[in-house]
Amino acid sequence: MADPIPTEPTYTNSLGMCLSRIESGTFQMGCETDALPDHLTGEEQHRLHGDFDEHPVHPVTLTRRFYMGTCQVSNAQYEQFDPDHRTLRGKVEFSRADDEAVVFISWHDAVAFCNWLSEKEGQPYRLPTEAEWEYACRAGTQTPFFFGDTLSEDFQKNVRESWYPDDKRSDGMEEVVPLTVGQTPPNAWGLYDMHGNVEEWCHDWYGPYEPEVQTDPVGRMDGDFRVTRGGSHSTLLYYLRSANRIASLPEDKTWFVGFRIVLGPLPNTEPLPLLGPKQWQINVRQDIPTDLTTAPDSETPYFAAPQKYVHVPPDAQGALFAHHNHDTALTVCPNGDLLAIWYSCVSERGRELVVAASRLHHGQTQWAPAELFWGAPDRNNHAPALWTDEKGTLYHFNGLSTAGTWGPLATVLRTSTDNGVSWSKARLIMPEHKNRQMPVQSVFRMQDHAILLPCDAVSTGHGGTATLLSYNNGDTWADAGGTIAGIHAAVIQLNDGRLMALGRNENIDGKMPRSISTDRGKTWTYSASIFPPISGGQRCLLLRLQEGPVLFAGFAGDRKEPESMPMMLTDKSGQQRPVTGLYTALSHDEGETWSNIRLVSDDGPGTELETMDGRSFTMGFHSAEPGGYISMRQAANGIIHLISSRLHYAFNLVWLETPPPATVRKR
Repeated sequence: MADPIPTEPTYTNSLGMCLSRIESGTFQMGCETDALPDHLTGEEQHRLHGDFDEHPVHPVTLTRRFYMGTCQVSNAQYEQFDPDHRTLRGKVEFSRADDEAVVFISWHDAVAFCNWLSEKEGQPYRLPTEAEWEYACRAGTQTPFFFGDTLSEDFQKNVRESWYPDDKRSDGMEEVVPLTVGQTPPNAWGLYDMHGNVEEWCHDWYGPYEPEVQTDPVGRMDGDFRVTRGGSHSTLLYYLRSANRIASLPEDKTWFVGFRIVLGPLPNTEPLPLLGPKQWQINVRQDIPTDLTTAPDSETPYFAAPQKYVHVPPDAQGALFAHHNHDTALTVCPNGDLLAIWYSCVSERGRELVVAASRLHHGQTQWAPAELFWGAPDRNNHAPALWTDEKGTLYHFNGLSTAGTWGPLATVLRTSTDNGVSWSKARLIMPEHKNRQMPVQSVFRMQDHAILLPCDAVSTGHGGTATLLSYNNGDTWADAGGTIAGIHAAVIQLNDGRLMALGRNENIDGKMPRSISTDRGKTWTYSASIFPPISGGQRCLLLRLQEGPVLFAGFAGDRKEPESMPMMLTDKSGQQRPVTGLYTALSHDEGETWSNIRLVSDDGPGTELETMDGRSFTMGFHSAEPGGYISMRQAANGIIHLISSRLHYAFNLVWLETPPPATVRKR
């Protein structure tokens, strides 16, 4: 049978696109793990270690030659297929000229272009497989870059962890660089811009490597993410290496991602199967336990000894990281299980940040080991949130960055109807990457049936919180328009329909700001609360209890200097005393006044525990955990579950209402 594609070393098609012939062959795909010096920091170790998903290195044979575009597809070329794309030129100031790489292109757009070109020319155009891309990039080399161990300055465009276009954190127009194609030195096969300029969509669903020899691989059979390769402008050089793997949701469109084409039939190889279940997916019952509402005596105060729920191996360097686990979300599943998620990373602004998960099965006392929950590879997956609706559907919200940092985020939603075992494909509910879209764990159903999702309005510590609303169970969303005072805001609806929120910063008269809205978040009025302000590494929360009162949880004192701003509580004898750390307060009059202030503590002589990142603190008579991003939910049996960034606390309403003991202990 005749070869369906040309045979000459280079080929120019009807659009003037030059393609280079890539011969068949075998190469080692991936990056080796080397021994690391002990003195390196966690971030340095991660970046020298090579990403976990680049292992194991494995032999790959490509049995058929193919042609690959020598350059990334340009604006002028793409717009012969889609003239309307011209309106996106210069969006956030990038890619205005005809000869710049086309951006704001989804995976589906790139595939559609290839299909159009195939029909136009009668030739099999497509996206490269991930293996074809790495083979073509390396061009016979095994060094980090085809250029060698380092990358020439010709390839370096705005090398940094960029916050652009965030006007509070970026250098503005100084970070806009030209995306002109074909300006770098080519590799041995005549391919330009294989390291940087823009990332390039590949054919494959993303998934882990297998150790066996592979022939003409085409990736996994399914997934959430399609692979991109090559790295881009406005990122660190580490992410431009030949072996580095990136991926994103196939409908995502950013100024970081474009594509290049391949000419040649797609290999007819069977894709690799999906992976087996994670720990948080195993042995999950789907019936309703008969003891779901059974609890310790509701007339007796109940406070369980706090236990660690973040079980990440101490040497973990990916997919989860031992270094930093923070920003929690918690929900109670219909079967009574607790499901907790949080982000795990080396650096909060790093591309490696992913979302971890653990499950506490109903009736059990030990949380399962943590495993990966969700995360687009090598994109900062900031700010998770969880919620279970009245019909038992679980909602997972998450921020998705263009690259590193939590600056320009899109908002993602997934749902589960089987107690969090399986999830719908992630979809972008707020697809534009911008501010006001970083989820906060304070989701609830309003009286008019809308779902309210708070989102930080800014990437900095000051600037407040927005609210997103959906009136069709999450199908479509809109920004309510107003801004709550303080970031990471806790929001609740009062019985009269007003919204009340408390947040971090924008303090009023030295107190935490209180925001009230009478128009579903369109506008807010501000006043001082009774609570001391919270600071870095701390987040407060509000929860409407089944019994009616509103529960507040927050922190007294700066996380690093707990004694800086104590809270006064009234003990059993009627005396007041200062306390620091995590505390609660109850309101029986819809947030007008607060009482029953309690440390989240056993009120004992002093127990040494670990808080976020393994730092120690003393839980006792005068102090409790000094920091963390807390989440709270109340189970069907009335027990209130509160998690910080490391510990799980459980207590009931009677305990909250019982004054702490009056016995004076030495501090």
